[in-house]
Order: sequence, then C-alpha cells, then structure tokens
Amino acid sequence: MDGGSGLNIMYVETLDTMGIDRACIRPTGAPFHGIMPRKQAMPLGQIDLPITFRGPSNYRTETLTFEVVGFNRIYHAILGRPCYAKFMAVPNYTYLKLKMPGLGGVITVGTSFQCAYKCKVECCDHATMIVAFGELTALRKEVTEEAPNPKRALRRSS
Repeated sequence: MDGGSGLNIMYVETLDTMGIDRACIRPTGAPFHGIMPRKQAMPLGQIDLPITFRGPSNYRTETLTFEVVGFNRIYHAILGRPCYAKFMAVPNYTYLKLKMPGLGGVITVGTSFQCAYKCKVECCDHATMIVAFGELTALRKEVTEEAPNPKRALRRSS
C-alpha cells in the first residue's frame, strides 16, 4: 500500500509468475520518479488486470491499470491512490489494514507486522545496494581519469 503514490505498479517478474504474456503490455512513454532513489524510472508499459479482494461470500472486483516495471522487486505490486479510489478503500498504516466496501459488508485486508518488517528491511537493503553501486561507479570513473597511462610511463623509462 502506498497512498502517496499516484500509480499502481506491477513488476514484470510478477507478471511472468502469473503466466501473463508480455505481449499484453501496452507501450507508454511516460517516465516516473520516486521508486528508485534519485532516479527516473521508465516503465515497460501498462496493463489492465481484474483485481479481487476476499472470497466468494464477500468480495470486490475492479479492473486496475498497472505501470509495469522491469527492475528488481521487493514486492509483487504496489497499490497507490488509483486503487484506493476505484475500490473506495481506506488504508490504516498503523495496523497495516486496508478496508473497503464489499457485497456482504466491509472487507478488511491485512498482513502481519513480521511480514511488513521483512519487506521493509529488504527494501532498505535494496536501496542501499543501488546507492552504493552508483557511488562505486562514480569512484571507478574518477580513478580511471586520474590514473597515469601505462604506455606513456614505459616510453619515458626507455
């Protein structure tokens, strides 16, 4: 759940796991920000999927549009404000619950604090790795530019 996001995001690995053909992805040319630290992300495209919460006795199904991204994932999908609006859902971040109206009353969807903590740790580790990789790349470039040319050094000593 990300109530601050204006997008519903699905990772291409999730689509592959679900057995959905990548040919179903519609191309889009609009980049977005805020998923990868300090970077712009370009989605592979968009896909419309029917999403159902709960079971046969009390359920709710709506079709959501997801931006499909091709980078490493921590989650299966991220549900943003478009999902909340379509399902008329209300998130409670303190209790990790999402409530929405269903055919037989209120539907409550939630997770455990242990699962949320594990995802948060994985997300922090992933972000740290991305930032460290960027810093390492910049450091390599700086060292390469400052390093003496070995061929020039050989010519001087001869």
